[in-house]
Amino acid sequence: MSNERQQRAARAEQMRKEREKADRKQRNLITVGIVVVVVALIAVAGFAVKSAQDGNTDSTKLVYPAHTDKKTFGFDYTAADAGGKAGTDPVKVVLTEDFQCPVCKAFEEQTGAFLNDLVKKGEITIDYRPISFLDRSSANEYSSRAANAAMCVLNEGGVEDYKKFHDLLYANQPAEQTAGPEDAELISDAKQVGVTGIDSCVRKKVYGPWLDKALEKAQSDGFQGTPWVRIDGKDVKSPTADAIQKAIDAAKKS
Repeated sequence: MSNERQQRAARAEQMRKEREKADRKQRNLITVGIVVVVVALIAVAGFAVKSAQDGNTDSTKLVYPAHTDKKTFGFDYTAADAGGKAGTDPVKVVLTEDFQCPVCKAFEEQTGAFLNDLVKKGEITIDYRPISFLDRSSANEYSSRAANAAMCVLNEGGVEDYKKFHDLLYANQPAEQTAGPEDAELISDAKQVGVTGIDSCVRKKVYGPWLDKALEKAQSDGFQGTPWVRIDGKDVKSPTADAIQKAIDAAKKS
């Protein structure tokens, strides 16, 4: 092989090596770039997950819903809320209930319209005292989530909207030991009664600590089960419509 051909071959080999070196460098740069992008995506995904988890973290701060009494943990449903005319010296009916309680649902079905009519006539006010103690009877803590959602509705919409939501919760009450409506459905139910803007309140269980205190108050007052009806400081045993009416009549005479 002539010197000229050897030189051309040497130059070609050198160029080949330089191309390979350049190719390796480019491949390394591409690999590094891919790794950087993947790491960044993982970081962003991790942040998003953490943010979502933080957003759904249950509240630990005691917050009192609007309209509630800080001593009794109750609030009044009056003739004005029911679309009626206020009476003179209406009898107060104290009603403690749990939205997961099947007996409470039966009580609502049997006496709800009767009580609402008395409220509308101005003969009574209902002192609602919602509590939550039946999460053990639910597959997804429906008792506390439903009660919290109801308090979110009360705070945002008022007593009249609470009553509408209250009735809707009992109409949709899940069977014991089953999963009740999830938060998204509770938020949707609130929209049905005209209340919006409570998404965060529902998902964070803002009124969870308040419900704990409400249960403590009920227990200190002698709570033994729901529905619990008290009129003029006296428990109404087996609270049928007739028994409640008799207790109301007796309270008016006292």
